[in-house]
Amino acid sequence: MGRWRPPAEKKSKYITATGYKRMNDELKYLWKVKRPEVTQAVKEAAAQGDRSENAEYIYGKKQLREIDRRVRYLSKRLDDITVVDRIPDDQGTVFFGAWVTIADEEDNEQRYRIVGPDEIEASGQLISVDSPLARQLLKKQVGDEVYLQKPDGSEIWYEVIAIEYEPY
Repeated sequence: MGRWRPPAEKKSKYITATGYKRMNDELKYLWKVKRPEVTQAVKEAAAQGDRSENAEYIYGKKQLREIDRRVRYLSKRLDDITVVDRIPDDQGTVFFGAWVTIADEEDNEQRYRIVGPDEIEASGQLISVDSPLARQLLKKQVGDEVYLQKPDGSEIWYEVIAIEYEPY
């Protein structure tokens, strides 16, 4: 029995200039700083003798595999993506890179930035252009309403309050 996995969903090929710089910096750090450090540690651990029970050697090799996997991913992804580094002419409409403020039925406001799938983070303010909310918001203007269906089948309503773009 193999380790077959279904193919991953295709991600959008867009990224902001900030996100591109962050990914490129990570790639440079992993390749120029972290990997040589770990390689040297593995070399020193291997010189100690029996590798089969040498925890430092085994852990170092595991780290190298993880670093190499991430470097391969970043290299391929950076070659494949398109950097969006300009503000759209129509700043009153939601496009990629926009900061959008929305309000729900109880006038609770939330502010999100629509970014590429590689840029999302735990803060919750950066949402992927592939997310259901971002898809509903794209091409909307201030005052437009969007409806999202929750997993339980109910709908939630939002109104676009403000749209802003940061200069690149």
